[in-house]
Amino acid sequence: MSTGVIIVLIVIVAAVLVVAAVLALRARGPQHGGSLKRRFGPEYDRAVVRHDGDTKAAERELSERVRRHGSLHTRPLEPAERERFEARWTAAQERFVDSPREAVGEADRLLAELAGARGYPDGAQYEEQLAALSVHHAHHVDGYRRVHRVTHAQAQSHAAGAAGAGNGGAEKAAASDTEELREALVAARALFEQLVRPGRHDGGRPGTGAGIAPAAASAPASAPGSTPASTPASESAARAPHGWSLGKRRPKES
Repeated sequence: MSTGVIIVLIVIVAAVLVVAAVLALRARGPQHGGSLKRRFGPEYDRAVVRHDGDTKAAERELSERVRRHGSLHTRPLEPAERERFEARWTAAQERFVDSPREAVGEADRLLAELAGARGYPDGAQYEEQLAALSVHHAHHVDGYRRVHRVTHAQAQSHAAGAAGAGNGGAEKAAASDTEELREALVAARALFEQLVRPGRHDGGRPGTGAGIAPAAASAPASAPGSTPASTPASESAARAPHGWSLGKRRPKES
């Protein structure tokens, strides 16, 4: 076999290998992105928006979150701890009637402490704690983000907005603020439910909602204290410590 033929064969083999590598990378890329999208759900879309539509940049960010926090093992709460957190959440919901801003601020602090107690990064590192929560509770972490954002933003804007609005405008602004606070607290309850009442499979595969009873994960968020009509009595009883709706005071026990 001549030298020229050998060179041609080498070139052909090299070209085939290059094409095969390119095809393999293309095939692996969408699967990776699809896996992240399934895992993070709404958090995937938020990351894409935050990166101005750059899906590759968003996927790099989410992959980095998984690398840092994907192997995190949470610890279950002791019964006494759970009772304390549930009692505080109930008190925050009841407080919303008279002091909605303070109630949402307490919910923000409560979620930070609860996540820390479960083994997530300390609440003093809000961004890191939020990133870790997004890996394991991607479909519910936005409630924490909302109460945290509203707590800080409302404190800065409330006085300025009310001062320049006049009496009628101030009333409308207050009503708008209260509704925003209510929606934030409603959204935050889903994460609270997942963190405070882990199931028997807690510590399972990250990102799947493992450790959460199905009813808690699928409970409607339209009323933070409502219990679906189809919820078994045992589950209703389990939720009793923090199951009162906003705008209602807890009835006195006979």
